[in-house]
Amino acid sequence: MGQLGLGRQFGRLAPRLDGAFGADGVFAHDRLRFVDFVDDVEDLLEEVAWQEWGDKEAVDGFEEYMLRHYSG
Repeated sequence: MGQLGLGRQFGRLAPRLDGAFGADGVFAHDRLRFVDFVDDVEDLLEEVAWQEWGDKEAVDGFEEYMLRHYSG
């Protein structure tokens, strides 16, 4: 997020992602399906992109990229 100039938004996003990871930093599959998590994160990123750049399309492809690279 810092590389995109969105670091100041992290403070607002972090609490909304709380509970998706355990204390050990591992994704909490027992609490949330990964595809639902990725969909929620894309929605959050669209909000940030709209606020920062006025363009929700700036994050298009995030969900597809994440699922393709991390779904095994």
